[in-house]
Amino acid sequence: MLFGNSKTDEPAAAPPAAPEGVVFDVNGEQFEKLVLAASMEKLVIVDFWAPWCGPCKQLGPLLEKAVTAANGDVLMAKVNIDENPELAAALRIQSVPTVYAFFQGKPVDAFQGAVPESQIINFVDKLVHIFRANGPDAIDIPEALKGAAQSIAEGDLETAEAVYVHILEQDPKNAAAYVGLVRLAITAGQIDRAGELMKTAPPEISKTAIFAEAKTALEFAQEKPAGSSDVLAKKVESNPEDHQSRFELAAEEFAVGRKEQAVDHLLEIIRRKRDWNEDAARKQLVRFFEAMGHADPLTVESRKKLSSILFS
Repeated sequence: MLFGNSKTDEPAAAPPAAPEGVVFDVNGEQFEKLVLAASMEKLVIVDFWAPWCGPCKQLGPLLEKAVTAANGDVLMAKVNIDENPELAAALRIQSVPTVYAFFQGKPVDAFQGAVPESQIINFVDKLVHIFRANGPDAIDIPEALKGAAQSIAEGDLETAEAVYVHILEQDPKNAAAYVGLVRLAITAGQIDRAGELMKTAPPEISKTAIFAEAKTALEFAQEKPAGSSDVLAKKVESNPEDHQSRFELAAEEFAVGRKEQAVDHLLEIIRRKRDWNEDAARKQLVRFFEAMGHADPLTVESRKKLSSILFS
C-alpha cells in the first residue's frame, strides 16, 4: 500500500469499504484502493479541498453536478487536506481547490482554483471521452464503421444500427455513426425519425460535410413523386427527346432507391442536350451525388462518366 501502516506488529486494519454512489470522501488509507485501484476500471476525479477555503465551496457542488451527469462513467473522490495532510504532501498539493483526474492508475488531467461551470463541464466531458475511448468496453471505431458498412451491403440494417449506436455511446460526436443512423432511417422509410435526428444533431456533427449530404438525401426522400414511373418510362421510350419526362423519371427512380437508373437518365439528358432547361440535369445530378455521399462508389463512377460527356 502507498499509504498504509508501516508497523507490522499491530493487527491488520479491515479494508476500507467501497463507496456508495459516484461522489464520496476519501482519506489516506483509502486512497490506493478507492482512487488508484478504482481508476483501472473507472475514471476518478479527486477534489482536494479544505473547510476554510471559499473557492472550494463554490467549485465542489459544480464538480459534483457535472460528475453525476456523466451517468457513472466518472467517479469523484473528495479529500479534506486538513484531515489528510500526509496525502496532500505526498501528492504535492500546494493550494486548494486542486482537482486531479486519475485513469488506469495515473493522473491524466488537472486544474487549480475555482473555474466557471462551463469549464468544469468541458473538463468532465473530455474525461468521459478518454474513458469511453480507452475503457474496458471500448471498441475500435474505424473498424466498427467498416463493419457497419459491410452489414448494410449485406442488407443487415439491424446490425448496422446496433453498431452505430454503440459507437455513439463511446463517442457521441462521431459524425459518421450519427449520419449512418440518419441514412438507415431514410432507407427504412422512417422519414420522420430521420428528420428528428437531423433536427437534434449536435453542433459538431451538423457542421460536417457528410451531414450536409444526409440532409440532401432526406430532402429527396421527403419529395413526393410527380407521377407514375410506368407512365413516364413509356413517354421516354416513345420519345427519347422528352427530357422533362426523363428528368421526372430520374427523380422518381432515385426516390425509390433505384439510384443507378436515376443517374443514367440524367447523364442521358446531358449527353443529348447539355444545356437543357438551364443545365437542370447536371444540377440535379450534383444533388444526387450529395445525397449518395461523395465517397459512394456510384458517385465516383458517375462523376467520371459526367466528365467524359462534358469534355468530349
